Amino acid sequence: MSAPVTLPQHNHTPGTARAALAYPAFTWIWLGLFASNVGTWMQNFTLPAYIDDRTESAALVGLLVFMQLGPLLLLSIPAGVLADRFPRRTFLVTMQGVQMVFTLVLAALVASDSPLWTLYVTQLVIGVGHALGAPAFQASVPLLVARQDLSGAVALNSVMINGSRVLGPSLAAVLGVAGVTISGLFVVNAATYLFLIAAIVLVRIPDVRGRHPERGWRRLLSGINIVSRRRVLSRSLVTMALFSLLSLAYIGLFPSVARLNFGIDPTGSTYKWLYTVWGLGACAGALAIGTVLAAVDKRRLVVVGFLGFAASLAAFALIDSPGPAFPVGFLLGFCYFLTATALITVVQHNVRDTERAVVMPLWFMAFGGTVPIGNLIFGPVIDAVGARPVMLGGAAVAVVLARYCDLRRLPESDFLTADEPHTPTDVSAVNQHGIVAGD
Repeated sequence: MSAPVTLPQHNHTPGTARAALAYPAFTWIWLGLFASNVGTWMQNFTLPAYIDDRTESAALVGLLVFMQLGPLLLLSIPAGVLADRFPRRTFLVTMQGVQMVFTLVLAALVASDSPLWTLYVTQLVIGVGHALGAPAFQASVPLLVARQDLSGAVALNSVMINGSRVLGPSLAAVLGVAGVTISGLFVVNAATYLFLIAAIVLVRIPDVRGRHPERGWRRLLSGINIVSRRRVLSRSLVTMALFSLLSLAYIGLFPSVARLNFGIDPTGSTYKWLYTVWGLGACAGALAIGTVLAAVDKRRLVVVGFLGFAASLAAFALIDSPGPAFPVGFLLGFCYFLTATALITVVQHNVRDTERAVVMPLWFMAFGGTVPIGNLIFGPVIDAVGARPVMLGGAAVAVVLARYCDLRRLPESDFLTADEPHTPTDVSAVNQHGIVAGD
């Protein structure tokens, strides 16, 4: 067993973003992730627009998103098992290295105008690397802060995702003006993986693994068995899966929505600014969870967020000009990630440390894994009938989910208590839950 890790003391309000940043290890990993994700969102923003401009097909843009996120649906559970088998640091560095190398391959393919299928295959390999590494991250990073500050850490993680979603496209636009080509942007993205690799190497990543009763191939069912016994988890995961599948297709198909609804060229500056404003809204929604709304019951915020999302998505669907799309897009982004951040906070608070590696893959399947399925389904529908019916249907689904996922109606016995063990140095936790800790 590794040497004990001493978590620092602080005087900040528990559960806030400032409290989470008081932990140096968490801060370094967060900064490394932020820098890496800025590069990732440069690519996530540029590549779909490149495909849309080259093909003018929402269906082919949806296929690209499937290649990137589809592995989350297929590989998240096996990845959780792997996270419990291999040393975390080595495993995480390897997966980041795979993504970096194949991002360079993608840059070379775009530079030579290679056939589309080669871009899709390369994007699939990058998606596999992400899918295999993500559960190990989600199982380890929450252990870098004390349990009472977990909400702030989750909120900052969402801020990082959406902040990079804003900075990535903005940086891509600036570099584009400076003469950097699309393939050059992908080379820059590959370089940003080094920031996260350096953070992983420098920080001691807690290596906490659970000893679950399932053996052999049944290990794949460990997370499902845990979730099925805890209604707060099963209700949350079903909600997120339906939300991602039926309400979030507009995100992956954003270039096509902008072109069809607002008459915006997805390769032009107006599209870049619209996407940036939407991303700023999402960033603000996530940040609100860890600041002004830190003391508000996250179960209540889930309901409010779904209703706000439904109203703003319906308005976004009905707008037919670029001007009004900017303020409504900001509100849509705000409600989207306010809801998602509140829901994952509830999930993280109701998962034991020894369960994270096998339960959090189910979150990735629900949140990210179903999005590409929605893009595959609704891309051809948008090509046939337009984006408005798809978005209005997504708004209606969100209204239904606001009722279904009102977790306040569940008895308190369905939720874990605040005194749940939360550190690999807690000997009682090792004895009770079979934690294996090490570098």
